[in-house]
Amino acid sequence: MRRQFFALSLVALLPLPAAAHHPMGGAMPETLWQGFASGIGHPVIGLDHLAFLVAAGVLAAALPRGEALRAIAGFLAAGMVGLTLHMTGIGLGMTEALVAASVLLAGLALLVAKRVSARALLLGFALAGLFHGHTFAEALIGAEATPIIAYLAGLAVIQGGLMLGAMALARATRAQCLRPAMGAAASFAGLGFLVVALVG
Repeated sequence: MRRQFFALSLVALLPLPAAAHHPMGGAMPETLWQGFASGIGHPVIGLDHLAFLVAAGVLAAALPRGEALRAIAGFLAAGMVGLTLHMTGIGLGMTEALVAASVLLAGLALLVAKRVSARALLLGFALAGLFHGHTFAEALIGAEATPIIAYLAGLAVIQGGLMLGAMALARATRAQCLRPAMGAAASFAGLGFLVVALVG
């Protein structure tokens, strides 16, 4: 069972191309519905984002509920800040590589630490959110206010939902193999994403 779960985790998080991270094939959202759908789709088809969200949810499961929710909220809030910075023309460097690094670090944290302190997790999630949010803004350049607001709502719903879902699953299963399997899968995927970001 452990081997099957580990293998499934690796396959799910393989660093494969993710449609350039644009749910609409690179087209800018023009309506409220397109903005919301794009916000929902972006973190899911971007496998580096998806891998981080799942790993982060499992990491948060080791904290008391209130502290876990604060860490998740910190990620979401920092993501909005990062997105706003990009929209206003402020760059944060090699954000794709930094997003990949966040996946790798989340995986390593699952592997080596039984529990990360609430303060460290909040800080780590906030930093990760800044870079993830910054990359999400690429789909919005030139969009009008209505699809932008809908996009932000979609991002918040799907990212919060995935992190909370992973956290709930980790709490419910209490499987001893979950953290190391998820940690190995995220570490492997994060390393792959990082190589692609640096070489490509």
